[in-house]
Amino acid sequence: MSSGVTGAVTPELEGERELVARVGGARAGGILPGMPARRRIPPSAGALAVRRWAAALDEGAPIERRITAAAVRFTLEELAACAPGRAVEVRVPPFGVTQVVAGAVHRRGTPPSVVETDAATWLALATGRLAWQEAVATGALHASGERCDLSAFLPLLRA
Repeated sequence: MSSGVTGAVTPELEGERELVARVGGARAGGILPGMPARRRIPPSAGALAVRRWAAALDEGAPIERRITAAAVRFTLEELAACAPGRAVEVRVPPFGVTQVVAGAVHRRGTPPSVVETDAATWLALATGRLAWQEAVATGALHASGERCDLSAFLPLLRA
């Protein structure tokens, strides 16, 4: 008789599963290092929001705030998945903020590297409708600090 059964669930393992389910694999506060960032927008719902945003833009129709919000939050989550880290803070007020790109970890106050833009510019960048350099040149996007050029990670998806 073997001392362990493959796939057996011990109380310790069950506790870890509950923790992962509760925090969604987040790295917050050093919990579960190496796990991907927690997602709040399911990928299918996020991609649908981006497609709806793009369709409304193409048709010249008004874009619902909730669609814009979901699309921005989803694309910020996608960026965090593609460029994990905490060296650059990306701000798209009032819808979301995320920290990305490997490097020096920022913990308090204003981070040394910041990218900030409005929702329409961010979504245009995320979908390939606007080039990074053009957004910076026109002043639609403000980027400061080391590693703040995110053009290597964009577009995140085409819509």
